Amino acid sequence: MSRVFTKDTQLCMSLSGRPSNIGTRFHNYLYDELDLNFVYKAFTTTDLPAAVAGIRALGIRGSGVSMPFKEACIEHVDVMHDSASAIDSVNTIVNEDGVLHAYNTDYQAVADLVREAGLDPSWSVAVTGSGGMAKAVVAALRDTGFTTGTVVARNERTGPALAEKYGYGWSATADDVSADVLVNVTPVGMAGGPDSDALPFATEQIAAARAVVDVVAVPSETPLIVAARAAGKPVITGAQVVALQAAEQFALYTGVRLRTEQIQRASEFSRR
Repeated sequence: MSRVFTKDTQLCMSLSGRPSNIGTRFHNYLYDELDLNFVYKAFTTTDLPAAVAGIRALGIRGSGVSMPFKEACIEHVDVMHDSASAIDSVNTIVNEDGVLHAYNTDYQAVADLVREAGLDPSWSVAVTGSGGMAKAVVAALRDTGFTTGTVVARNERTGPALAEKYGYGWSATADDVSADVLVNVTPVGMAGGPDSDALPFATEQIAAARAVVDVVAVPSETPLIVAARAAGKPVITGAQVVALQAAEQFALYTGVRLRTEQIQRASEFSRR
């Protein structure tokens, strides 16, 4: 990048348990292309209250929020917008003159991708996970018409609660679950994790499905996506989800609404 940073350069950031370069490269690529006086940096933290307080105290323009902070940060923000309050999950904080506004752009990204993929709402869905991202995914599926579903989660408190809120069933394991659309919203398959080579669903379940969704962003070709492609199933990848939600964040931070080709170029650059 050839930009020169000044005292007026606006900082945007992200907070994640496992920071990657994807968001950093996505946002900075577009700041450079559009000649915006912004810079983006990824962080992790062991002191979330202090990190969020720093956004306010230092005048940081905004922050993406990833696992495991999407729910824990709620008590530290000032205004919960509908996209976040409806599902009690935050993935974006915007600093408006010291007032921290919370949003969730994951929800809109998933809803848009499901519609674009032409998935039939009459199909059944199975969603693994019950954390902040799972809340966004289940809400997006339910709101796009998927009324028959199962939340697969080992947590006997959050799993049944999420399922009940949206009229879905609950199962502690995926062993006996069958569905037309399989959705992974856990770290299974994530690069660098203990289950990076694992599948969240059995090969038989994948073969019987009509479509597969994996929100894991790194790698974009997770074991689940690879298996689904091999079985000839249509897929929605974490790379697609993260690009669309990042574009929404970009608009919240800068006021600039990106075109489709700009999103595609930035997404491709972010994964080089």
